[in-house]
Amino acid sequence: RLKLTKWKKDLLKESSQTLNNLQKEENASKPDLADRATEEIERSFELRTRDRERKLINKIDSAIKRIDEGNYGYCEETGEPIGLKRLIARPIATLTIEAQEKREKNEKIFADS
Repeated sequence: RLKLTKWKKDLLKESSQTLNNLQKEENASKPDLADRATEEIERSFELRTRDRERKLINKIDSAIKRIDEGNYGYCEETGEPIGLKRLIARPIATLTIEAQEKREKNEKIFADS
């Protein structure tokens, strides 16, 4: 729980710094068209990164909730324990490796259809 809480805190801090930087950059718009285009690409990249981090924060919150409820470490689909190595590598994991592989295989099949 402590590791997850620290991870979330670090993500929120980075997000806050990015927003401050984006606001500063917005006020200092470049007159050169190429510079503005580069600035827009960088801003778009930062916003996509922050969106992924926002989703990650939601997953962290969900993992903390599962810890509090006593459901942490069990697969959502099979109910089997998730391996310790997997949880160490990905503390927000909700599926065993086998269930994750099966889900990804099914997603690929539907994507190819």
